[in-house]
Amino acid sequence: MIIDHSFDPEKIQMTELTDFELLSKLLEIYDQKAIAEFLNEVSPDRWCRETLNRWVKGKATPKFTHDEYLKLSELLPKPEVTAENCDFRFIDLFAGIGGIRKGFEQAGGLCVFTSEWNKYAVRTYKANHACDDRHHVFNEDIREVTLSGDDSVSEEEAYENIKKVIPAYDVLLAGFPCQPFSIAGVSKKNALGRQHGFECETQGTLFFDVARIIAATRPKAFVLENVKNLKSHDRGKTFRVIMETLKELGYEVADENYEGSRDPKIIDGKHFIPQHRERIVLVGFRKDLNVHDSFTLKDVEKLYPEKAPKLGELLDSDTDEKYILTPKLWKYLFDYAKKHKEKGNGFGFGLVGENSTARTLSARYYKDGSEILIDRGWDFSKNFDDPENLSNRPRRLTPVECSRLMGFSKPGCNDFRIPVSDTQAYKQFGNSVVVPVFSAVAKLMKPYIITAIKKDSSSAA
Repeated sequence: MIIDHSFDPEKIQMTELTDFELLSKLLEIYDQKAIAEFLNEVSPDRWCRETLNRWVKGKATPKFTHDEYLKLSELLPKPEVTAENCDFRFIDLFAGIGGIRKGFEQAGGLCVFTSEWNKYAVRTYKANHACDDRHHVFNEDIREVTLSGDDSVSEEEAYENIKKVIPAYDVLLAGFPCQPFSIAGVSKKNALGRQHGFECETQGTLFFDVARIIAATRPKAFVLENVKNLKSHDRGKTFRVIMETLKELGYEVADENYEGSRDPKIIDGKHFIPQHRERIVLVGFRKDLNVHDSFTLKDVEKLYPEKAPKLGELLDSDTDEKYILTPKLWKYLFDYAKKHKEKGNGFGFGLVGENSTARTLSARYYKDGSEILIDRGWDFSKNFDDPENLSNRPRRLTPVECSRLMGFSKPGCNDFRIPVSDTQAYKQFGNSVVVPVFSAVAKLMKPYIITAIKKDSSSAA
């Protein structure tokens, strides 16, 4: 059977959103107060949160002026790739704020399905990535698609549901969380007589949901991303189960047999941006398509930028004072580092200058910012309590600077929208990926993906 893999532009009617539809879409991203402020930039003092709230509850039916409508329309992201000009289609699982998606869009891919459960990440995702209902499905809990939480559902029923919900696509992307591979529930499954390869070995993990989708939809290729320590988790058992599962599903994983520090599956973001950030990247191609033989992630080196940006190029010259550490917090971090240094430990803050390579930005950055502190002229030779020295206390990165450090925005730019609090923004960037890393991976994969699509189409015919 040949699956119609394309959207027919003739069947897609470009319809303008009504005022209320536009408002509803924006309320998935911004709160009513923020939208009122946007509107008042066009029509001063005409709008407030209460007016919008009455509209939402059906107690009023105001209308936007032409200029107000245009202003709000600008807040919805425009697609980087369309159904008419895409080179391949992909799905974005455990999407976070869309770092992997952004890299693959830069290679000409079109996202047709997204899954992300965190409500704050969803807001940031929808603020920056087009989610056109005409050719894109947004899902929150992936388990509602895989039906993995219901033991009464057969594998066949689960696979049928997956194929019903997820549109036709070519490449699966997933930055899946690393959970312990628990045997909880496996004995129950065995008792039901349902032991079946990966369905047994991976149950109870979110990787299980990824595997189910691969089994049901048979994509030409996949990209799985995780922390470097995935390889050593549970003395290597977790990684071994993952690799065996992918092989069982009929895929060849690039650079499978490499180990140690020279493993090309471990990619450090420092080659693209001034941040030491190692992640494991698993690229797999469907074995029956026979396109995988010459692919290696070692070739990522060929795509390193000739001149990666310096940290100083990512920083703003004028930032709010709230990002400067309080004397109390700086004293605590200072003394903590001093104590551990005296014990011969390497614990402490990471003070960086304009030419430094920063430590890894983590999801806990909102707590104290200790792993990346921007030096404002602190003099270690002076007494800590020196008033002049105290005025030079270091500061945290701002969320906008974090977006640049992760490659979402270019140096000097502020085009990545952040509709959430600083705390949530720090968590999101700390959990995300370095965008140019995945842009490079996508660029490497693209010719192999195109060949795989052609081969799959030929065999289907």
